[in-house]
Amino acid sequence: MRAIPTQRETTSCAPDARGSTRVEATLSGSPLAPGSARALLRKALAEWAQSTADGADLLTGRVGDDAALVASELVTNAVVHAGTEVRLTCRLEEDTGALVVEVTDQHPSRPPRDDTAEGPAHGTPEYGRGLRMVAALAESWGVTYRAGSKTVWARLPTREETPADPPAAYAGERAPARDLHAAALLAADPLGPLAPHGRTGPRDGPREGPRDAWRAASYGDDWLARRPGRDGAWLGRGALSFLAEASDLLAGQLDEDLVASLTGQLIVPRLADWCAVWLEDEATAPGGRPGAGGRLARVWHAGEHLVEELSRALEACPPPQSDDPLGTGPVPYPWPRATAAGGGDPHTPDSPGHAGDPAAEAADGPAPGEAEGPALTPPGTALAYRLVAGGRPLGTLVIGRGGIDRFPDEITGLVEDLGRRVALAIGAARRYARQATISAVLQRGLLPGAVAEIPGVRSALVHEPCDKGGPSGDFYDLFPAGHGRWCFAVGDVQGKGPEAAVVIGLVRPWLRLLAREGYRVADVLDRLNQLLLDDATEAADAAARALVAAGARPTAPGDGPQTRFLSLLYGELVPFEGGVRCTLASAGHPLPLLLDPEGAVRAVAQPQTLLGVVEDAGYTSETFEMYSGDTLLCVTDGVTERRSGSRQFDDGDGLALALAGCAGMEAGAIADRITRLVHEFGARPPADDMALLVLQAE
Repeated sequence: MRAIPTQRETTSCAPDARGSTRVEATLSGSPLAPGSARALLRKALAEWAQSTADGADLLTGRVGDDAALVASELVTNAVVHAGTEVRLTCRLEEDTGALVVEVTDQHPSRPPRDDTAEGPAHGTPEYGRGLRMVAALAESWGVTYRAGSKTVWARLPTREETPADPPAAYAGERAPARDLHAAALLAADPLGPLAPHGRTGPRDGPREGPRDAWRAASYGDDWLARRPGRDGAWLGRGALSFLAEASDLLAGQLDEDLVASLTGQLIVPRLADWCAVWLEDEATAPGGRPGAGGRLARVWHAGEHLVEELSRALEACPPPQSDDPLGTGPVPYPWPRATAAGGGDPHTPDSPGHAGDPAAEAADGPAPGEAEGPALTPPGTALAYRLVAGGRPLGTLVIGRGGIDRFPDEITGLVEDLGRRVALAIGAARRYARQATISAVLQRGLLPGAVAEIPGVRSALVHEPCDKGGPSGDFYDLFPAGHGRWCFAVGDVQGKGPEAAVVIGLVRPWLRLLAREGYRVADVLDRLNQLLLDDATEAADAAARALVAAGARPTAPGDGPQTRFLSLLYGELVPFEGGVRCTLASAGHPLPLLLDPEGAVRAVAQPQTLLGVVEDAGYTSETFEMYSGDTLLCVTDGVTERRSGSRQFDDGDGLALALAGCAGMEAGAIADRITRLVHEFGARPPADDMALLVLQAE
């Protein structure tokens, strides 16, 4: 790669922007920025293409694809290496018709980098091709440094070029070449699923034998288009745009079967007539041999009515074990012994490769890699790619196309690169699935398996974790304490995830033990506060001893593990004839509200200190009686602090007003109504865990 051209000036190195059509946007420095940049640029170019500006009519073709790819790579470079907000500017120069793309970040001390070093297959970075590709696509490019910012710009011409004769795809063959339309790879209507391949483009010279070598037109002439004066690497811009879009599509998927399904849709019919994905478990250690083929997760065929037959054929022929289980390169795969695997309907006389000529079919013999036995009509070529990520084999991708002797090198390289992305997506989906399973099991263990039924009291519970993939910091409990008493608790632990799970795992058993030992409500909070402080002290001492044993200096006071604290609403219910007596206390928790049958609402506790913060804190409790129709509402701060802009749900006693509107409802209906009002309060989903307990005297 040539040296990066740089300038230290007060003006941009790109041509003057006066008299130009222009669009600007500021993007956050997140992984979503490149996709947003591409979408913004394409929208702007589509609008400009409708204008009368010079060169505007070319913006939705090759130039538009190039510009989207350049913008994506420059924004990716800025996000990865600068880590600041990114400003994207695109303008169409009226005097020259050139398209200029500029990306500005706020970290001028970090020069743009080109991460193109080769690495192991499972360690290949997936965040771009760097500035080498920008240099290949742009007429000129450079870097402008200013105080506090750095701008990387690229200038792309929009004038039509006079193409020279394109190189032949293979010896003895010539196909017309035209510029790639990268967006069509994922969006345009493909060839008909059973359209005969090889009949869409002109050919020079007579047929050389009973079986033609692969024809460029069988994939559409665009696939082998080469622009004169360019290096012609790979398939040009189309392949890179295809991979960029495929990476965006696969990156957000959290289910491995969905990844397999999307892979089929990406490949068929653009790159092959059919494809199949086998998935294997990860029981083997890194570098170990995979199992026997795994399970056939997805089969995709250009003719949907042939999928079932192809699936049966592939089930009988799983991928064989490889001598190099971590190798990702293509290896021949036996052509399935079923009529469904051909490039066209085997019952159609105009199938590719033979065009309905029985003599030609007889002269051909079996195709390379085709299994012996009943021959397919037409035969073709199939390749298998190992899916490897993180040094672990995850499965196999198989592609096939009828009527050809071999896949061109450009296609095999493209599918191999796509396979790496598919493997990374499958690996990420499996890690998410494992984490979600662990979190779900942990969450079930942190909450009561069953809620106690209290004589004369109806109850309703709502528990909604904000993060569906991790343990919630909110918890609840409702259990019998013996001697005609029932106890309830609603709590919120500092933080989320494993740390919160540890605290909940300590607090719930302690609460039940203290309650069943006969301690009063205030005494339970006193002892629970001391237990949390003692546990934090022991954790700090253990960490200090570990540091000293490792030869490190002891931590200063306040630098060790943080105190584990929580807010808690804890109470005791004792039913009596005609009602129920409730004693409760709130330790740093939103106060409980009592609704009477007439719709009046009042708080029934006093605010007190959080648990686990102050040593020797003394807690007090309040006692009141509930009669038929009285309702007690207990919530966590996920309800009261639900936000909508700068407002919170409980501003102006919002929760009390919402509860007052529930007069006359039963416990379950009240819980549903409050939950619905909380969700409807803001346009976005809640950003905090939410727990809600309703107790109603019958």
